[in-house]
Amino acid sequence: MIKLLKYLRAKDWIIILFILGFVVGQVMLDLELPDYMGSIVNLIQYGGTLNEILIQGLKMLGIVAGSIACTLIVAYLAARVAAGFAKRVRKALFSKINSFSMEEMEMFSTASLMTRTTNDITQIQQVVTMFLRMALSAPIMAIGAILKIVNKSTTLSWVTAIAIVLLLVLLITIFSFVSPKFKKMQKLTDKINGVTRENLTGIKVVRAYNAEKLQEEKFDKVNVALTKTDLFINRMFSIMMPGMQLIMNALSLSIIWIGGYLISNGSLDLANLTIFTQYSMQVLISFLMLSILFIMIPRAFVSGNRIYEVLSTRNKISNGSITNSTETGTIQFKNVSFKYPDSDDYVLKNINFSVNKGETVAFIGSTGSGKSTLINLVPRFYDVTEGEVLVDGINVKEYDLRSLYKKLGYVPQKSFLFSGTVEENIKYGDENASNEQVNLALKTAQALPFVEKLENGLNYQISQGGKNVSGGQRQRLCIARAVVRKPEIFVFDDSFSALDYKTDKALRKALKKETSGSTCLIVAQRIGTIMDANKIIVLDKGEMVGMGTHKELMENCKIYQEIAYSQLSKEELA
Repeated sequence: MIKLLKYLRAKDWIIILFILGFVVGQVMLDLELPDYMGSIVNLIQYGGTLNEILIQGLKMLGIVAGSIACTLIVAYLAARVAAGFAKRVRKALFSKINSFSMEEMEMFSTASLMTRTTNDITQIQQVVTMFLRMALSAPIMAIGAILKIVNKSTTLSWVTAIAIVLLLVLLITIFSFVSPKFKKMQKLTDKINGVTRENLTGIKVVRAYNAEKLQEEKFDKVNVALTKTDLFINRMFSIMMPGMQLIMNALSLSIIWIGGYLISNGSLDLANLTIFTQYSMQVLISFLMLSILFIMIPRAFVSGNRIYEVLSTRNKISNGSITNSTETGTIQFKNVSFKYPDSDDYVLKNINFSVNKGETVAFIGSTGSGKSTLINLVPRFYDVTEGEVLVDGINVKEYDLRSLYKKLGYVPQKSFLFSGTVEENIKYGDENASNEQVNLALKTAQALPFVEKLENGLNYQISQGGKNVSGGQRQRLCIARAVVRKPEIFVFDDSFSALDYKTDKALRKALKKETSGSTCLIVAQRIGTIMDANKIIVLDKGEMVGMGTHKELMENCKIYQEIAYSQLSKEELA
């Protein structure tokens, strides 16, 4: 957590100095109250006038008012520093996660990253607030009160010292049991978020298979573990408060009992006993404040370490420096082999091919043959294990990532839309696109007819993930998002699978017309989608087993023939 302090600005440190000043002022005022109380006791005991007592009382009210004002200012400034600190840490964490490649994303689960961005940062924010309010004032208050106590009575000072020692033993014992549980608690929070997210994402499958009970059992298992951990922590802390109250009450009784004896033998008067009682309570209240803080600190340190673990993760895909290239729209794979991290088996082996500007190259093969993995190497979602991937004659590793992405129009295998209007989703490809360009992109993607029928048309609200439109509609909107971008290179990762044959044919015809100058990489399962491609590459178990036009592959590639005849008749393939 200490390493996260770099997210405090210079302005925040200045505010903290102001907080320290107000805290010192508040403590000094609070330390004056017992003396005034002793003065009032003296006046009452030795026959002071009502005016004298009222004057002392008004002074006490003034001190209390000043203390309250300082407390409110400290609370406001502490909340402001903590909120700003949390905001910057949250922004840094979000930016870091956005910079992750697929390899880093697999190191942390989505549920864990969500917990770290929300719950963990909230824990830190709360501790920073409490630290600035209590950790600065409590030690000053305790030290000031102890110095006052020592001067009043040595005997009663020893009684207070014993109470402090007992208090420390209680706190240390409790925290030695509780601290290890906080790390476990945050991990269980990750798990319960993961189970909940999985259930909500797959709710249709859960209901279709009547698996609600199974999901409830999975949730209950994690929920019970989290509850038991939480109960253990709270039970331990439930011992702390009665224990502290017992010590504080025992101290009060001891001071009154021993003080009464000291008064009877003339070594202490009632005013000093009153003052001593108040100061001793201030000492214990200071420790009580610190104990409240110590309840939160262990969990905050766990949360801080979890956040720093993400922030300090080294990106496996480093950013290059090249922003421009002399060529446009060319792609080349040179002896490319790839295996996933922590895997011994190669997913792709010795892939070699080149694509010229304006060409359409399609990839086909059985499930698991490596088609999607291959095209994911172009936008550097992963880096090759061996060989090179060149875009416009330059190794993709040398590109500035933003410059590389500007060259691409990517349509993922799993169509995804963001919450917002249809227009906002399309303009995700180009935020400066005009209405005419948006409509042209929708028309090209064969999406304009159904968009016009939607309520409010382009202003129709898409739910998160595009759940309120069909799979085919979602796919066409994703294609329109890529078309409006007008990239050098289109990457279609099995992006036509949800379309019927008629729509598929019309879309390909429109794409060919509107993207004639762009290079297209297409992963497809249907032969009909790729028959007109300039080049078709057949993959089998990660290896290229055929490359050529549809006609050429029908003559010399057995695997391609098997796929073709399983989908279309000889007449349709002719």
